[in-house]
Amino acid sequence: MLYGEELIKNSELESFENRTKIRRYWVEFSCPEFTCLCPRSGFPDFATINIKYIPDQKCLELKSLKLYINKFRNQKIFHEDVVNIILDDLINLLDPIEIEVVGDFSVRGNIKTIVRASHKKPIFS
Repeated sequence: MLYGEELIKNSELESFENRTKIRRYWVEFSCPEFTCLCPRSGFPDFATINIKYIPDQKCLELKSLKLYINKFRNQKIFHEDVVNIILDDLINLLDPIEIEVVGDFSVRGNIKTIVRASHKKPIFS
C-alpha cells in the first residue's frame, strides 16, 4: 500500500478548540475534487462538496478533512447518502451551532444533481 493510501485508510476527522467564542462566525470549505462510485454502474461520480458551519466549542482540522473526503473515492454510494453521511459525521465531531453540506455533482446522463442538507442546534427559551 502506498503511503497516501495508508494515510487515507487510517484517517479520522479531527477538531481543535474554537478560540474565538466571543462572536458567531461562518467557516466555509470547498472540496472541488470529490469522487465516489455509482452503486449501480460502478462508474465514477465527481462533485464539489461545500461545507459551511458556525462553530460552537470546536473547529474542523483541515488535513483530517482532506483525508476523510478521499475515503469516498472507491466507495459505491448514492449522492444523497454522501451529503448526509458527511453532515452526520461533522455534527457528531463538532456539535456546531449551524452547519450545511452541499454536494454539487457533475452532470452525468444529462442530469445534474445538487444535494443540500443542514442542521441547527435547537434554541431553548
